[in-house]
Amino acid sequence: MTEPGKKKTAGKKGGKRADAGSRSETGTRSEAKSKIGPKSSAVPGTRSGKRTEPRAKARPRTGGPSRSKTRSEEQNMESVSPDEIILGDEEAAGEEVLVELKEKGDLKDTSDKPVIYDPVSAYYQTIRHYPVLTRDEEKEIAIRYLETEDVEAAYTLVTSNLKLVIKIALEYRRLWREIVDLIQEGNVGLMQAVKKYDPYRGVRFSSYAAWWIRAYIIRYIMNNTRMVKIGTTQAQRTLYFQLGKERERLKKMGIEPDSSAIAKSLNVKESEVEEMTMRLSTGDLSLEAKRGHDGDFSLYDTIPALEPNTEDRVADAETRKIYLEKLSEFVGTLAERDRKIFTMRWMRDDPLTLQEVGERLGITRERVRQLEARIIKNLRDHLENEGLSASDFFS
Repeated sequence: MTEPGKKKTAGKKGGKRADAGSRSETGTRSEAKSKIGPKSSAVPGTRSGKRTEPRAKARPRTGGPSRSKTRSEEQNMESVSPDEIILGDEEAAGEEVLVELKEKGDLKDTSDKPVIYDPVSAYYQTIRHYPVLTRDEEKEIAIRYLETEDVEAAYTLVTSNLKLVIKIALEYRRLWREIVDLIQEGNVGLMQAVKKYDPYRGVRFSSYAAWWIRAYIIRYIMNNTRMVKIGTTQAQRTLYFQLGKERERLKKMGIEPDSSAIAKSLNVKESEVEEMTMRLSTGDLSLEAKRGHDGDFSLYDTIPALEPNTEDRVADAETRKIYLEKLSEFVGTLAERDRKIFTMRWMRDDPLTLQEVGERLGITRERVRQLEARIIKNLRDHLENEGLSASDFFS
């Protein structure tokens, strides 16, 4: 009887001890919290001491880039696809999405700020769904166009390489501001490549079309960069694109980039290098542009006239009159046969040949030549004796 009672009392005592232990732990925890301090102080007008104020925004970093690029990231940037090159960063892509949504009517613009519209990105969005052909598909379609001139086959070849035109046009964006113009010219070159492509040579169409695309883009830049064309020959086109690069390359090699060194490196004439350097150093000038403080004259007024002035014309007329008088005096001193030879050989608009003169006078061709040489010699002596220049008469 006593054992169960003892057990009960022991159980009660154990429970009391457990309660005391829990209470002691709770007390130590609360004491620790009171020593550390409350987690959040109560603010008047809030529930359970929680803050209702918005959190302070983080200040933007002003010094240095956000993070440094590793070598692997730089390599990835170099090996990006044409799609990533054209689309640009995330902000540009977001702007393009806004434009698309507004065109569809899914997004209503409630702000007064204009939406930036990029024609190149918009054009890329319209052509990006065209598939890229494989080598076998490309060859099959090219052969079909070559044999039947199927318009659908040509259309497929053109549309599958429109992205290539954009990629090549972007290579010349420093030479021409409007990339859309270069893309248009590149598309014309792409269509020309379709007409000239021979699928039996074993060359991919994209590799062949790249030459035509570049040729049309370069021709457009050369013809429209200036009012006066400067790339009319192959040497001028080479100097137009390579002159600056070659000069910098020679400087890095420690070579003085003079005209002779550049001409030898680019395999052109030294005079062509000097001419292109002079033409690139100055821009085009209008002859009708007004000059002076009051704009009272133009460059056209400073160019000398090609026609002689009045004084020169009067002097030439007087000199001609004197020469004709002295010539008439000389002809009067000649014998009859010499006079006929001089008249038929020098006084006609259509002079006769030596053979024709000999046949009319009944002498040989060689004899006519000898008599003519003697007459001309006597005429020179006569003019010199009169104080005139024989070279001016015969020139």
